[in-house]
Amino acid sequence: MALDPILLSRLQFAFVVSFHAIFPVFTIGLASYIAVLQGLYVTTGNRVWDRLGLFWTKVFAVVFGMGVVSGIVMAFQFGTNWSNFSQMAANFIGPMLSYEVVTAFFLEAGFLGVLLFGRHRVSPAVHFFAALMVAVGTFISAFWILATNSWMQTPQGFEIREGVIHVTSWVEAIFNPSFPYRFTHMALAAFLTGGFVVTGVSAWFLLRGRDVDAHKRALSMTLWLLLILAPLQVYVGDEHGLNTLEHQPEKIAAMEGNWETQSNVPLLLFALPDRDLQANRFEIGIPNGASLILRHDPDGVVPGLDQLEPAQQPPVWITFFSFRVMVGLGLLMIAFAVAGLVLRKGGRVYRSRWFLRGLQGMSLAPFVAVVAGWFVTETGRSPWLIYGVLDYADAITPSLSGGMVLFTLLGYIAVYAVIFYAGVYYLCKVIRQGLDERDETDELDSHDRPARPMSAAHVPFDDERDDRAPSRS
Repeated sequence: MALDPILLSRLQFAFVVSFHAIFPVFTIGLASYIAVLQGLYVTTGNRVWDRLGLFWTKVFAVVFGMGVVSGIVMAFQFGTNWSNFSQMAANFIGPMLSYEVVTAFFLEAGFLGVLLFGRHRVSPAVHFFAALMVAVGTFISAFWILATNSWMQTPQGFEIREGVIHVTSWVEAIFNPSFPYRFTHMALAAFLTGGFVVTGVSAWFLLRGRDVDAHKRALSMTLWLLLILAPLQVYVGDEHGLNTLEHQPEKIAAMEGNWETQSNVPLLLFALPDRDLQANRFEIGIPNGASLILRHDPDGVVPGLDQLEPAQQPPVWITFFSFRVMVGLGLLMIAFAVAGLVLRKGGRVYRSRWFLRGLQGMSLAPFVAVVAGWFVTETGRSPWLIYGVLDYADAITPSLSGGMVLFTLLGYIAVYAVIFYAGVYYLCKVIRQGLDERDETDELDSHDRPARPMSAAHVPFDDERDDRAPSRS
């Protein structure tokens, strides 16, 4: 059986990006949360906020380390698997990635050391400023990455000369039509991810009666944030969808499972798309729902996949179901945020075991939603790598064989499995250790000064702690 290098290269990049994306989307939200905690400590002088800040900084150190390791190989694939794309788009992609390094990585690197290792070695105000700069750096990094990927979705501000892209307007290229919506959507996703992880971990501690006062505060403030952001994400997602309808109508058609351009299109809750049949074998939907949402008119006409040849159509099955996974989890997030509001009466939000256990499970939901949303974004523009400009067949490295890609894909899977297992194992140990109960001068008297990001967690890899015994709150 012949191995398709294009399909395998896409699978390889999808695997690497999906694995890597779950870490930045968490650290972006977590960095902002740490900055808030340190700001509260500076403002109030209450050491509970400092203890929470130290605890989540340890978690940040581990996740940041995993993100750096998992992201290193992504850039290599531009040259190894997609050399034609690299050659054609280098005048835009190269500077954009360089801007990220100069503006974001340098900022993060300059203040990350102060955040991780400067606690009680610099003043609380300086430490807060370092946390704030790290948070700003994560958003600057997201800005450049989302601008780059958005340009590949809705390319603007360029011309092609002798097969090479030349930027004619950096403003139009960076602030392309889909960028504002995609950046806002991803920023909210990062806050939701960080928020649900914080609530899940806080719920875990409350169920075990450990550091109850501190984790009550963390749970309460985060639930207020989720109550605002979860519904807001629905609004931003709707605006993003309308923008996609304007610039990538076939992606919307695949998301909605709509094969025929028509009016009165139902909002499908479930269906079985069949590309060979060019129709759905089974449908459950709300009459006129898709027309109402996309056109704000129940009789509105929604474009279908019949406007494209079958070979040019996106893979409907994965786009259709990934979109529903993302939306379904988003609605579940709203439900938990509202439930938290209802349970605040009488303090039940801190005692309801079903709710606290549900929050523990929901700590994984944003990661799944982010990956599902990424699948929608990337598969929905197929077969284009740069939408309307360069397709996958022309972007692939000419001499690449399917066997070579399969070998490296299996290697990535094996290596990343080890990284993920080791990182999650160590992360769980950091969480089980809980809030630091040492006196704030203990760290200054220690001779074991950490020298690497993950060593800032101060948890031996083989250390064990019995988390069944509650500590004083």
